[in-house]
Amino acid sequence: MNDIFDPKRDYVLENDSALLRPVTAADFELLKNFGVNEPELWKFTLQNAGSEEGMRQYLETALERREKGTSYPFIVFDKIKNEYAGSTRLYDIDSASKNLSLGYTWYGKNFQGTGLNKHCKYLLFEFIFEQLEFERVEFRLDSENERSMQAIKSIGCTFEGVLRNNGYRIDGTRRNSAVLSILKNEWLESKKELLSNKINKV
Repeated sequence: MNDIFDPKRDYVLENDSALLRPVTAADFELLKNFGVNEPELWKFTLQNAGSEEGMRQYLETALERREKGTSYPFIVFDKIKNEYAGSTRLYDIDSASKNLSLGYTWYGKNFQGTGLNKHCKYLLFEFIFEQLEFERVEFRLDSENERSMQAIKSIGCTFEGVLRNNGYRIDGTRRNSAVLSILKNEWLESKKELLSNKINKV
């Protein structure tokens, strides 16, 4: 389709299991309980949303970065459970080079391991590679976050290496960041079918 990415436009991604729409300030009311009641969600994150005020600041930062055109945050709705489940974000968006990063992804514990993440990634990859025609999606995560590492590998991404001591955890300690990626040609040639088969089994 070769759509030109417009951070001011409201993109909605949807299938039978998941719906992703742009985050708004009003979504604080839908997400604040995750901040208050599930502090373990933020163990490996770069921004601590593990309180009511933390979630408010988390969303404010996401919206500020969307306004600048560098990020595009989504809220995730689980259509099977009929509940809001979490959030994910496109960031470091480089339209000239057709590269972006995908992260700031979290789901409440009741939505983990249900297949929701795979549905969301399918929708996102389809959007990024087929509608926007970007060439590369990168993931960066704490190298100690084994759960997320396996989840990203399971959707067809390739481990590239580790950026040593390149950022701070929310507790102030330094972290190593693992880097994984998936390319447009990989998606079109094989990874789309791989992920489609996975979500159809869920």
